[in-house]
Amino acid sequence: MLISPDYKKLNQALHSKGDYGVTGSKWAGQVASLCELVGTKDILDYGCGQRSLEKALGFPIRNYDPCIEGLDAPPQPAKIVTCTDVLEHIEPEYLDAVLDDLKRLTLNVGFFAIANRPARKTLPDGRNAHLIQEGPRWWLPRLCERFEIVQLNSFTGEFVVLVGNMDKKKNPSPG
Repeated sequence: MLISPDYKKLNQALHSKGDYGVTGSKWAGQVASLCELVGTKDILDYGCGQRSLEKALGFPIRNYDPCIEGLDAPPQPAKIVTCTDVLEHIEPEYLDAVLDDLKRLTLNVGFFAIANRPARKTLPDGRNAHLIQEGPRWWLPRLCERFEIVQLNSFTGEFVVLVGNMDKKKNPSPG
């Protein structure tokens, strides 16, 4: 399970206001550069919210958000998986399942932006929307279990991790 039914309802209430899940667009430049580097536009935006990354990129990508009807079907793997301003929202008891799902979906490279500060928004039950407010030292062991860390950039209140698929390195395809 990736999300509890109760937490899904809380997030659906926030998403219904239209101003929640809108930060993906701020990463469009880096994602576009990554597309050029990898040589693909095969992107899955995991936890896409209002699809602002797709709108900013200007070309179709696959979008998944378990809290938005029509975008909640289990996604298929992609060469590039973005997950921006999502992981800090995950219920701690489901984090391993979500990270395992990201590993399953990431064929080549993952672009993960993780906030490590309180959110500006609160859930309808009064909790801060960022359920996990931890820095890179807390996140890296969990990510390293599943991915090769390619790059880490830290900013005030958030950091970006570029990850690679470890299984692909262990079992490279011939030729």
